[in-house]
This record gives sequence, structure tokens and C-alpha cells, in this order.
Amino acid sequence: MDFEAIKKAAQGYEAAMTKCLRDIVAIPGESADEKGHADRIAEEMRAVGFDEVIIDPQGNVLGYMGTGKTLIAYDAHIDTVGIGNRENWKFDPYEGYESATEIGGRGVSDQLGGIVSAIYGAKIMKDLGLLNDTYRVLVTGTVQEEDCDGLCWEYIIKESNIRPEFVVSTEPTDGGIYRGQRGRMEIRVDVKGVSCHGSAPERGDNAIYKMADILQDIRALNENDAAADTKIKGLVKMLDKEYNEQWEEAQFLGRGTVTCSEIFFTSPSRCAVADSCAVSLDRRMTAGETWESCLDEIRALPAVQKYGEDVTVSMYQYDRPSYTGLVYPIECYFPTWVIPKDHKVTVALEEAYKGLYGTERIGDSTTLAMRKARPLTDKWTFSTNGVSIMGRNGIPCIGFGPGAEAQAHAPNEMTWKQDLVTCAAVYAALPTMYCK
Repeated sequence: MDFEAIKKAAQGYEAAMTKCLRDIVAIPGESADEKGHADRIAEEMRAVGFDEVIIDPQGNVLGYMGTGKTLIAYDAHIDTVGIGNRENWKFDPYEGYESATEIGGRGVSDQLGGIVSAIYGAKIMKDLGLLNDTYRVLVTGTVQEEDCDGLCWEYIIKESNIRPEFVVSTEPTDGGIYRGQRGRMEIRVDVKGVSCHGSAPERGDNAIYKMADILQDIRALNENDAAADTKIKGLVKMLDKEYNEQWEEAQFLGRGTVTCSEIFFTSPSRCAVADSCAVSLDRRMTAGETWESCLDEIRALPAVQKYGEDVTVSMYQYDRPSYTGLVYPIECYFPTWVIPKDHKVTVALEEAYKGLYGTERIGDSTTLAMRKARPLTDKWTFSTNGVSIMGRNGIPCIGFGPGAEAQAHAPNEMTWKQDLVTCAAVYAALPTMYCK
């Protein structure tokens, strides 16, 4: 493989990628409102010569290049979060900015840069004659990820019957290769009480007090150790082979966590005892944990057991319509996934990267020291569409994408032009390395 030709081709498209990214960023595209992003991305795919471009009923953009039997996919979600407090931005988040090395704007790292690099990676394959009868490339611009990670791929796999050989997630990886992430789920705990006049609280049953007991146990679950004499053993126990057969991958991904993220109550008035209380829990899961085990863990807490049938532990559901109006209900469960370090996909991506750029992470001079201090192959701290691709459906998934995790959801979001170029080159080289 002529790695130098691929690098040169990618560098030659820096200006085109920058323009495309700035065009997309200029269009607001929060979850369930991505139509403008989808239309602009489909336009770019057609302009650079994709063989087929489809916007499916959910609103995902699917661009195909080549005619081979093996389907290899590159995924980028094309929705963004909102801008938050406008006063925290030093520049217009949609107009953005451009310097000799940087691009600023909402979504440039998380993760519109990924779709741009993937589009031009496919174009480089076509330009250099790397497409053949062995493989076909699919670039997906997927919707509603910020609302419900993986929902888009549940639809693509189950309703459109598309099942790639493997998928590269183009979420930001700080110049590294990421082979997994912790999972997450959204849990709700409801507690019933009985109201009465606040002047005689003993006549009622205060749901907030019950929830206070439960929250102390939840806090212990997150913070406690796993010693033999610890009544509520902490989630750290899953890093120990005594409690978890997948402890090695758990140590790679990091321990699970749980925290209370929201609280709700009902009461007849401020002069009455609360008759219900509910909380939302953000539960991050490591290898070896499942939605069943996480719900059972809450149900087994001493305070939950104490209040018996007055407590309900459940999982949230997501059923918000996409921008096309399609509703595809799903549980708010986003499984842990990790691809083995010796998997064929992991090895192929590492070989493609090393053939182009060597054994260390590269990047803009402002990022280089931080990146070189980290291993080339690592994992995400946040969640991605891999929760469906590999977590629910077992399709191998691996990550390599432009931008930085720390820029995600932050004001003054920015990315680096060099990352767009680097990723486009690696994307172009990967299928040949995998299929050799």
C-alpha cells in the first residue's frame, strides 16, 4: 500500500473538508432537528462521487461507495447538543471561527468533523483506486445520538437489514484508537407515601424521608469499598475477579458508577407531607454488568427492601420522534462494549495508523504533549453509538475520530484541521489492511 500517496491525497482535501465542516456547523442541528445537517451532508456525498446516497425514514444519511461484498461502515452522528448559556461562548457557536490550524463552532468535535473525514476518506479510496470487488464502504450520518445513543443503529440494523462486517465510530478520540467504552442506563426509583397536614406530620408517611434513606444507600453503592465486612459493597467490586469474570476488561474500561441526577416529588401544598418522591439515576456500567444486574442491585439495597412495595425501580423509555416524525421506542439502556485488543479489526486499524503515522498519537502542536503521554490504543470515557452496534448487536466496532473528548458539550468547542486530514487518511487505508 502506498501510504505516502494516501497522506498526500488527504492533505490535498484539507480546504474542502474545512469548508464542508463550517457549512454544516452554520446550521443548527440538535437531536430530533437534524434535517439541515442531513441535507448538507447528502449534498457533499453526491458532489464527491458517492455511488448511492439515501436518507432513510428515520432521517439517517447513508452513503455508499464501491460494489464489493464485504460492507465496512464509518459512523458519525450528525446531531449536536444545544449551546447552553450563550454568554459562555467567546464567539458565535454557529458562525464559528477558522484559523490556520483550528475550526470553532458547536459540533466540530462532537462530532461533525467525523462525518466530514469519513466522506473524504471514501473519496480518497475512489481517487486512488483502493475500492475493489472485495469491499463496499458505507458512511452513515446518524440522528438522535445525543438524545438516545444507538437508537439510529437499532433502526438501521433491524428495520433496514444493514449489518456491516465492522463499524468505525468517528467520535473524537484525541488522536488515539479506542476499542471500547463503559455502558450506561437511566434508572428511575419511585417511592409512595401518604400526605397529611404539615402541622401533624406523624399522621402521614413522608415519601421524601423514605427516598432520603434510599439515596444514602445509593451513595454507599457508589463510594464504598468491597471488603468482606462492608454491608453495601461498592461498585468497585467489579474490578475484582472474585466478583466479576470479566474483571480484566473492567479494569481496562474503569469501574462503574451511579449518581442521582434528578429528583421529583408531589405534595398537596407546602403545608403538607409529600405523598410521592422519585429520582433519576445515571448508572455507568463496566464489563460484566447488565441492565438486569443494575436494577437488581438497587432493588436489593437495605432501604429499598425496608420500604417494600412502596418502592418501584424501573428503566426509562425513549420515544421522541425524529425530525422525519418517525417514532422508534427503546429502553434507555446503552450496553458496555469492548473489542478485544487482538481482534482482526483492532489489529488492522493499528496497522493502518502505524503505516501512515507511526506508533504514537499525533496532532496539532498544542495537543501533542498530552496525546503522546497516552497509549495509542485506549477507550472512551463517554458513550457512543457502539452501544447498539456492538453492545446490543455484536457487530465489531472500533473508534478513531477527529477532535477531543474534552470539547464535547463544552462552550467554545473547537477542533484541529490536522485531525480531519489524519482521520481521512486512516479511513482510506483501513479496508485494504483489513481485507488483505
